[in-house]
Amino acid sequence: MVAAAQALEREIIVLEADSPSDIETVFVAIVEQQAGALIVGPFISLNTPLNRPKIIELAARYAIPAMYPNRVYADFGGLMSYSAGGRGAFRQLGAEYVAPILRGAKPADLPVRRSTKFELVINRKTAKALSLTVPLILLAMADEVIE
Repeated sequence: MVAAAQALEREIIVLEADSPSDIETVFVAIVEQQAGALIVGPFISLNTPLNRPKIIELAARYAIPAMYPNRVYADFGGLMSYSAGGRGAFRQLGAEYVAPILRGAKPADLPVRRSTKFELVINRKTAKALSLTVPLILLAMADEVIE
């Protein structure tokens, strides 16, 4: 991400929320620093069903285009999500890791695998609410477009 930002002559501002109570503070900082967009990381401590609605609501309130770490966000009103594997990743995980471990394989002996499929989901309703026009090429590349 840093290399891409540098190539586009853009600046990345990293803001972290250590607890759910920090989420709104981070959004205020995003607005104060006039950030043009937000990428929500996949951090387990904040990426929970309880925090997702708040994050989506704050992005809408402050009119911040945001990309999220899984499709659930886009399903519930987030602008877009980009994630490794989508729903098929869990099946792959089960077949390649869980099943062998249950049959007695040692986790350390299993090969590390990289995701080969990524899923892009775009919520056009949210884009419209943010007065954004999603380029047709991006819509064509999306795995799913939520109308």
